[in-house]
Amino acid sequence: MSKARNSRELRIAAIQQACSEDKAASLATSEKLIREAASQGAELITLQELHATLYFCQTEDTSVFELAEPIPGPTSNRLSALARELGVVLVGSIFERRMNGVYHNTAVVFERDGELAGIYRKMHIPDDPGFYEKFYFTPGDARFNDGRNGFTPIDTSVGRLGVLVCWDQWYPEAARLMALAGAGILIYPTAIGWDVTDDPDEQARQLEAWVTVQRGHAVANNLPVVAPNRVGTEPDPSGQSDGIRFWGNSFICGPQGEFLARADDESECILSVTLDRTRTESVRRIWPYLRDRRIDAYGDILKRVRD
Repeated sequence: MSKARNSRELRIAAIQQACSEDKAASLATSEKLIREAASQGAELITLQELHATLYFCQTEDTSVFELAEPIPGPTSNRLSALARELGVVLVGSIFERRMNGVYHNTAVVFERDGELAGIYRKMHIPDDPGFYEKFYFTPGDARFNDGRNGFTPIDTSVGRLGVLVCWDQWYPEAARLMALAGAGILIYPTAIGWDVTDDPDEQARQLEAWVTVQRGHAVANNLPVVAPNRVGTEPDPSGQSDGIRFWGNSFICGPQGEFLARADDESECILSVTLDRTRTESVRRIWPYLRDRRIDAYGDILKRVRD
């Protein structure tokens, strides 16, 4: 394990897939793509948000809570076994049942030996047309029982992973806190797409905003960013809208926001790149943003508004 952490190069993969209402079928697709990524030499493999199911948050339906699982549970056990068999670090996503009435949107990270390296429970929870996540998900804890901040990277044999989830993408504070805690990579499992009735210009603006803000996190923190997203059109179960067309465009960028790999808006695929671990240190010596932060002047950031 230490050899991977100390190596200058790290082969990583991000998986973009369509999902099915059949949980077993979705997981079978994930497994097939994980195996293919591992065969290409990936040491770190990341899946998209809620990859085992359709994106059920388009509507509010109490029966959906039946999809939730504990950790450990069937899906986490399957991912653990895959990580162990293939000898990879694996980032997955689970609709977690923590206890009666408390459910989370949870990223899970498994070590090469299948052990659970850590979890991250989504902190920012949206509640927008088609994305009614507050009905299903309790926000992650701002502070863990052991005193750690909720935005704490997960240590693995391939480095310290700053795992966040989807809506967290829009918040520079989350990325910064992960960077300040020593994250070497920012990872954003994602499920985002277009309202199919939006006009093409609006769709283009939304997509470019999503890409640009995450590339900005890479630049501002001098860290590579991995953003796997789903593809395919998923109907609104309630019939109140025409559903969501998930826009794919999964990408991996380097610590200056440079694209290393980017997917299209319709294909299931694997993005594989080799990261140079020394790039962050090299870039930070030239662009020392963290050195020049005026932490003595930022107190008001803890206020909701400055009124």
